[in-house]
Amino acid sequence: MDFGVVLQTDPPASEVVRLMTAAEQQGFGYGWTFDSVVLWQEPFVIYSRILAATSSMVVGPMVTSPGTRDWSVLASLFATLNDMYGNRTVCGIGRGDSAHRVVGKPPSTLATLADCMHAVKELAEGREVAFGDAPVRIPWVRQGRLEMWMAGYGPKALKLAGEQADGFILQCADPAIARWTIGSVREAARAAGRDPAGITVCVAAPAYVGDDLPHQREQLRWFGGMVGNHVADLVARYGDSGPVPHELTDYIAGRHGYDYAHHGKAGNPSTDFVPDEIVDRFCLLGPAAAHVARLEELAALGVDQFAVYLMHDQREQTLTAYGEEIIGKLE
Repeated sequence: MDFGVVLQTDPPASEVVRLMTAAEQQGFGYGWTFDSVVLWQEPFVIYSRILAATSSMVVGPMVTSPGTRDWSVLASLFATLNDMYGNRTVCGIGRGDSAHRVVGKPPSTLATLADCMHAVKELAEGREVAFGDAPVRIPWVRQGRLEMWMAGYGPKALKLAGEQADGFILQCADPAIARWTIGSVREAARAAGRDPAGITVCVAAPAYVGDDLPHQREQLRWFGGMVGNHVADLVARYGDSGPVPHELTDYIAGRHGYDYAHHGKAGNPSTDFVPDEIVDRFCLLGPAAAHVARLEELAALGVDQFAVYLMHDQREQTLTAYGEEIIGKLE
């Protein structure tokens, strides 16, 4: 199993670079960031610094969206970094949540997401695509490579991931939800004539190593709110008895709005509806042995990478614990 770390690009950017460098030294191979440039700083500027400060870490957004930047700009950003540092980027992408909503835009449609994934990959790898009636190709790309890893929860999103994406990102570490989502992606891949094993599976969730479970839960409760914010759209579309597993939907009954000013932050006041049970299921808590046991369970389901959301008060201690007590047991 590979390991990644996920950070928000809070200023100063030098601290993001420092933590990513420390993560690589502890055995993390991927450095991910949020991509919502009103709430945080522009990640692609910071990726250049991270790539320069590390030797092999692969960087990318978790996740960008079709509506954040012009698709030719997005492709050129990846292609430029790859040309400078040797194909060390990956594009995590979804329909768009915080980056869209804070500027008054709805999430993109899945059809738009599909078109964006195709256009960005083709351009970043040096091939021609049609923008309306105009054929477009980035002429300076040489041997470029960019994998598109799609995030999603709903049946239609999982189907698209299986049909088109190079990787699937599940932002939740509940094995029951992982089993359903991964199975749905693989089924869609088979139906589309693709090799299901060729789709990389990444589970992303907060992790906090230690023995004080009540404190850990309070530090990580924000994640249940963030997931619930995505899931609310699914419940509105499919209802409580739809195809989405109840493990993912039942707990949002007590949800009342969401304030993006606290998005992804410990102590988020919009997440008091999230029960302890959800924190325990969606996140990794407790001593190192508990993390290893959950990760082994996820690996048995086909998870190729675990990406640690590092938004709590023990960031460096968690990186060290993973490096010294966990990563080596999953290799």
